[in-house]
Amino acid sequence: MSTTALNDRARGWLRFLWEKTTTPDDWSSQGEPLPWWDRDSTAPMCAFPRFELSENTYPLLQYADITPAWREVYERVALELCQRHMSFWSSIDNITLIGDDPNVDRYPPEWLTYLPERLRGRYNSPGWVGNGLAPWGLNPDPIGADGNVFVRGFLNLVLSVYRYISGRDTFDTPFQVTGYRDRQFSWTHPDVADFISSQLADRPEGPHCENTKIWPFCVSATGLGLKLFDASHGTNLQSPYDAWCEYAQQHYMGLTRRGDLEWFAMYYDPIQQEACTLPEGLAGYMSLVILPYVLPQQPEWATRLYELSMRGLGWSDPRARLHQFHPDPRWLSIGYLISKELGDWTTFDRLSAVVENEFEPRFFGEDDSQFGYYFGWGEQWPRGQQSALLMAGELATPGSWSKPFNQPNLAKFTEPTVEGIDFPTLGVSAAHNLTDVGELHVSTYAATPSARRTPTTWRITNLPDPAGVRIVCDGQEFGNWRVLDDSTVELSLDVDDHDLIVATTSRSTTPRTQDAGRTRQSVSTPSSLVAPTPISAPPTARRPTMCGCCG
Repeated sequence: MSTTALNDRARGWLRFLWEKTTTPDDWSSQGEPLPWWDRDSTAPMCAFPRFELSENTYPLLQYADITPAWREVYERVALELCQRHMSFWSSIDNITLIGDDPNVDRYPPEWLTYLPERLRGRYNSPGWVGNGLAPWGLNPDPIGADGNVFVRGFLNLVLSVYRYISGRDTFDTPFQVTGYRDRQFSWTHPDVADFISSQLADRPEGPHCENTKIWPFCVSATGLGLKLFDASHGTNLQSPYDAWCEYAQQHYMGLTRRGDLEWFAMYYDPIQQEACTLPEGLAGYMSLVILPYVLPQQPEWATRLYELSMRGLGWSDPRARLHQFHPDPRWLSIGYLISKELGDWTTFDRLSAVVENEFEPRFFGEDDSQFGYYFGWGEQWPRGQQSALLMAGELATPGSWSKPFNQPNLAKFTEPTVEGIDFPTLGVSAAHNLTDVGELHVSTYAATPSARRTPTTWRITNLPDPAGVRIVCDGQEFGNWRVLDDSTVELSLDVDDHDLIVATTSRSTTPRTQDAGRTRQSVSTPSSLVAPTPISAPPTARRPTMCGCCG
């Protein structure tokens, strides 16, 4: 099951993400991110804006696989996320939270859940890095640190997503990362990945994030970033993570005699020799949170953890009332994604009802052209981390989340590609090649409704024979295009809903509009995920014709 078009929610989230990432703001020590960047979710450990940077890449991966022949907007968004992830604000906790927390005995009651009971009142909370604590000392470089894997590992993941979307080696050359007291440290993407892989290999228990906590969540995200790096670079740096999974199954979880999940480590402190777990009956929350990262790497273990989590929380039982034992929507959002990824429709339907009824999905902005989730919190902007996780689930179909990591589409870089779209005036909801018949299918829409029917131009690149191209637009032969060079044509249309089929090779002398319509309709995908696509009429012989596409 797959989908080949972006629905209204996907278009709306993309529009908001574009506005957020391309609006200049200052993430240096002299500035501050704009208030729409999420620094509140899942406090205290995720209440930093960098977590939104990484989580915004999750839907980007799926966008790029849904419209592989149009990626330029995703590339720009990913580039902006990468650049912010090298800033002062991305590493603010490692740079400013030095030594022990002076408020260690004054944490709010809700934070105490995340602390081992015997250590409360004298133990730093999650989120407090404690840079400089023994036995590691002060690490001024947030990437080359003994710990801090939640900065380094997620940076590698964001960089790897950018590489997967763009195909560019932009970050294979040196870039600067801000560290302690605004010192600058030079890294390349391959150097980051090599360092992470070596550190994983040297520490079978896993590298730590805060001093002195090892988080299965962050270690697993680190492994996933390496897996995507390997997919684009042809390396094998992810393999130490597989060994860590064996260690984790032996040391970071436990089962009852009946085979139910008894406990799962939120984090493990090797200095204190203490695993932090949630109270009895809630262990499923801690195993659930790592699943988006484990599933593409260790599907058998991840599927088993998912089943144990759903059964333990009661979310998979259609006879039981669905309870959210934790007020944070992150956990249910992850269940929403993984249930769809695995095709567990019974559980997905139950979780989807909560998402629709309680998480406040809403279109907003001019002409309601943007979309996000507000969660009933009365905030001005959709909560970024939480909305990004939900959008990953909104876009998912069975197997789609894992596919870029295991079956990466690298052919898209040499296939015919749509470029020069005047986004966010014009948007593209579908763009994919049918290589067996030599056709490119493209659907456009007015991303800014007020600009509808205004003229626009855009290009198709990577064409083997531009002069031999034939185009059908909305069922009619389309002639308002010209050859730009030996691989590119330019189309002149208007900003509106259009469906185009482009015969790109000599194997397809006439675009097969009827077959294309059947191909789109045959995809077995929930109707809420796919924008409707009309079936075009058979084309006439090629001739220049003025149609709705030509203005």
